[in-house]
Amino acid sequence: MTTRPKNRRLHSQRGSWMVLAAAICWGTTGTAQAFAPMGADPLVIGAVRLVIGGLILLVFAFLRGSFHRGEKWPLWPTLLAGLSMVGYNLLFFSGVARTGVAVGTLVGIGSTPILAGLLGYIVYHERPNRWWVIATILAVIGCGLLVSAGSTLQGDLLGILLAIGAGFSYAVFTVVTKGLLGDHEPEAVMGLTFMIGAVIVLPVLFRGDLAWVSNPTGIAVALHLGIITNAFAYSLFARGLKLVSVATAATLTLGEPLTAGLLAIFLLGEQFTAGTFIGILLLFSGLVLVTYGQNRSHRPMLAD
Repeated sequence: MTTRPKNRRLHSQRGSWMVLAAAICWGTTGTAQAFAPMGADPLVIGAVRLVIGGLILLVFAFLRGSFHRGEKWPLWPTLLAGLSMVGYNLLFFSGVARTGVAVGTLVGIGSTPILAGLLGYIVYHERPNRWWVIATILAVIGCGLLVSAGSTLQGDLLGILLAIGAGFSYAVFTVVTKGLLGDHEPEAVMGLTFMIGAVIVLPVLFRGDLAWVSNPTGIAVALHLGIITNAFAYSLFARGLKLVSVATAATLTLGEPLTAGLLAIFLLGEQFTAGTFIGILLLFSGLVLVTYGQNRSHRPMLAD
């Protein structure tokens, strides 16, 4: 009995690193898109990523026997998980198109941990600790500095509302997915969720131009996005989400803009300013702090 709190801390630590590793994978998405052939539509790229990743996750789940015979899936939560993931992508792209990358990214990604923390408290009674509050504030400010450095900020009320909707959609996805993970295997949950999303976005593929996938560079980009940033990343995210709170998982996903910013500087040659440096420092500090706070917490995160 005396080892149980220690086991919980070890589980929380492992879960935190899994979610952070997933966020690092997601952070390579923008850089991969930058290497996509000319004429590749971002919405088509996103749809290709969703379809490839969903198929891989579903096949992997079947091969591992993650779908048990006679297993019942709750219809509405499963559909809601798929719809919320599609909603996040559509709302995020639309919000960014109206407000610009800086404001759209800040509002969309920055609002997610706050909204997820509120939903986690309402649905699962997960009370975020002071470490999460401080870490989230630091990380959101850092995210704002990072994405706005060198950018001309523009305000558009509808675009901001769309970006908030994207953040809310991802928060819903995180909360609903955590509930599904209580009774089902991570690969099965992710595979089924993303295949629902893939079916929904099929019209985008049918109406879009897929010529860019016909050359080696396009194939490499599509496979990287589908395998690394989708199938592998969301498999890690699902496993980590089982072990940490919704609020902690959502804050750790801010490792995505941190990774994207670093790759943009070192691989794409984007400008490195004082604001960029401070943003990276604050964002990194927030991620370290939320991981530290999760591991220090003695509140049970696992089902007894």
